[in-house]
Amino acid sequence: MVCTYYHFKMNKHVFKLFDSDTVFILFLAALVVFLTGCAGVTGKAVNQMPRETGREPEIYFCPREDCSKVLENSIKSANFSAHCAFYDLDLKNIITALSRKSKDIDVRLVMDSSNYEGQIKGDGLKVDDDSQLMHNKFCIIDSSIVVTGSFNPTDNDNNYNNNNVVVIYSNALASNYEDEFGELWNHKFGEGSKVKYPLIYINNVKIENYFCPEDDCASHIIDLIKNAESSVYFMSFSFTNEEIADEVIKKNGLDVRGIFDSSQSSGKYSQFKRLQEFGINVKKDTNKYKMHHKVFIIDNETVATGSFNPTLSGDDKNDENILIIHDKKAANEFLEEFGSLWW
Repeated sequence: MVCTYYHFKMNKHVFKLFDSDTVFILFLAALVVFLTGCAGVTGKAVNQMPRETGREPEIYFCPREDCSKVLENSIKSANFSAHCAFYDLDLKNIITALSRKSKDIDVRLVMDSSNYEGQIKGDGLKVDDDSQLMHNKFCIIDSSIVVTGSFNPTDNDNNYNNNNVVVIYSNALASNYEDEFGELWNHKFGEGSKVKYPLIYINNVKIENYFCPEDDCASHIIDLIKNAESSVYFMSFSFTNEEIADEVIKKNGLDVRGIFDSSQSSGKYSQFKRLQEFGINVKKDTNKYKMHHKVFIIDNETVATGSFNPTLSGDDKNDENILIIHDKKAANEFLEEFGSLWW
């Protein structure tokens, strides 16, 4: 529904038909009807598409850039809160930064039990010991900065594996991530409410944000691919989702290329061989460690990244997050990374 604000010009004689109290009541009734209509059938607040201005997003790629330093500096900059959810963590500088900050501000950490080895203890820690994975990799700083991407703060992810880190300065986006963090903190793993602001504009750049499994992440990737007009590039650590692969196959007439992590490409459910058989130009990465990205680049102008691998578990079971950034500048940075791994 589109809400338009009207300026009403009324003949002064009309008011003679009503006394002042009646006019006020009629005005209130009209206002209620207007605001109810603008709220729409969802019953949510009128402003459901935040628009913000501020610092430009920052994008980093490991191991050619020091992603751990980016995260460490973000944590050190916190003035009152740092809330982080990590699938894995072993970098000493990150552990030290969180520990030191916890003496002065609200520091909280959620980790997946499969990688928790007692490296951090205390009331500011919650561990997901359910069967699904808490696969997120994000920090929210001062409820205004989000640090996310494919990067786990580990020695391998920082120094050997191919990864990305995205830093976005946005109160609305941070609010989304704080809601997700609150669910994890309260042991709501593998479930939760729909994202509050799925669409945000920052400096007129459209950014979509979703969390799995509650927001059906795979469907948003499928929609991106479905709407591609010239090219689909992807870099995927694990790719087993047939529905996403089906949509990639349908785009075979476009410039379609994909990079798989070599260690995952031969798995039983990997879509590598199937895509290859349908004529899709896919390659195994040549990094002797891991190609850990989870990235789709559409038409050289839109990029999706985050913790979400295109797998059934990533969509239906695990706690994950994705960002879809509709911006040529951001897409170009990811295209450079894709090119460095493709050739």
